[in-house]
Amino acid sequence: MTPDAAKSLLRSLSLDDTRGLFNAGLDLLDADLPELLIDTAAAAATRHPRDVRILQLLGLTSRAIGQSSVALDAFARAAALAPADPLLAHSHARAALEAGHAATALFEKAVRLAPADGSVHQGRAAAQLAEGNAGRAIADLEALVGQNPLWIDGHRTLARLRGQEGEDPAAALDRALARLPRQADLHREKINIRLEARDLEGADIALRTALESIGAPVWLKETAAHIASELGDLAKADELFTELGAPQSVELAAQRARHLVRANRPDAAESLIDHWAVRDPGRLLWPYRSLAWRMLDDPRWRWLDDQPSLVQSVDIAEAAGDIGQLANYLRDLHKSRAAPLDQSVRGGTQTDGNLLLRDAPAIARLREAIMAAVEAYIGQLPPADANHPALPKAREPIRIAGSWSVRLVDEGFHADHVHPQGWISSAFYVAVADTTAEGQASREGWLSLGEARDLVPGLAPLQMVQPKPGRLVLFPSTMWHGTRPFPAGERMTVAFDIMRPRQG
Repeated sequence: MTPDAAKSLLRSLSLDDTRGLFNAGLDLLDADLPELLIDTAAAAATRHPRDVRILQLLGLTSRAIGQSSVALDAFARAAALAPADPLLAHSHARAALEAGHAATALFEKAVRLAPADGSVHQGRAAAQLAEGNAGRAIADLEALVGQNPLWIDGHRTLARLRGQEGEDPAAALDRALARLPRQADLHREKINIRLEARDLEGADIALRTALESIGAPVWLKETAAHIASELGDLAKADELFTELGAPQSVELAAQRARHLVRANRPDAAESLIDHWAVRDPGRLLWPYRSLAWRMLDDPRWRWLDDQPSLVQSVDIAEAAGDIGQLANYLRDLHKSRAAPLDQSVRGGTQTDGNLLLRDAPAIARLREAIMAAVEAYIGQLPPADANHPALPKAREPIRIAGSWSVRLVDEGFHADHVHPQGWISSAFYVAVADTTAEGQASREGWLSLGEARDLVPGLAPLQMVQPKPGRLVLFPSTMWHGTRPFPAGERMTVAFDIMRPRQG
């Protein structure tokens, strides 16, 4: 459905045709056009305040555009009118969690109504974690995966919770594999969890155990080659990749390109990427193309990473409100004991959930300041270029895909990484550590852009940005970024990704 067709459809409907409006609204949501629907959904809910379907539609629409308070109110009213509806109970609980409210009791109700729905149990675990009850969340999930050892999503959620609490993330998977040693999905998940935990030796052991138990399916051979490359055994990785032949998906092509860059073969990486470029809607290959072009001294890297205004820093301290108050609010959210498994954080913690959906006043004001800055950033980008991952023609709507806070302490840093699923990425500085003149000279705690030290140690950064409370840095999500460690103190940020708008 095109935007024009959506507008025409809405004009043809009466607010009193609640069934037709509900069905049309679902069609607009399926077409990813919630911004066109929100005013009509809100007007219909005002006219029909006890119509469960219309309240559900308002909740779904407002949630899709990040209006968490409106979504929570709509789902709360709908759930009160239909207390036995499991979907509404789950939606109410999820909306409360996203808005930053206590939600465990709401999820308990949703569990009673839909005890076989794994996503409800995962939501309850997230609510328990948010309320400081990580131990209860872990115990509940361990009981569930004990009863359902092939519930892979449950294992993944449990492993990540255990990892954030400083516990062995794969303990439950080990117990499941002891019972079901020939279950390939369990072996795959254990290997992936070890990789997420940056335990390459543990991943290699899990790989060898899988080979002994289930043989050598293609996916396991691909994983073996990847682990060999990550461990630095480039000759073994080359041998395994050669045996596999050409990659069969863009995800595997990105993995192969990563290896070729690490092996200092940028020409081969560029050839592979060029072959797959038109089949890369998720932009997985662009970060490796950037590295390959720079290694080859191909001038196209400047077109990709060095155009004016692709990287911008702006001071939004005044618009963001009381930074000290914001810092105190964020510190209370950092409840985990260790860094998350699948992120770039080293020596710190990261908040759970979509931070900027919280309806706390400090977050609401920060979100408003951020969105204004992002709109200005987009307005200053170079003209549209269909071949460039950061310069699409359609640049609206502006939606936050995900947001979080990171708190680094003594010697903490971010490993170099990218967010290719996003369009625009960021760092907003809330608190920074005191540094000496010597520390300033060595750029302790600074943001580094364009570096991938694990893959190409000799490649210099494109830019270095000094952290400062109230400073917001915006840059393309495909651009490599990380930070320098700092010797002592605290460095706290808010980060987010802006979703790439639908094109065409």
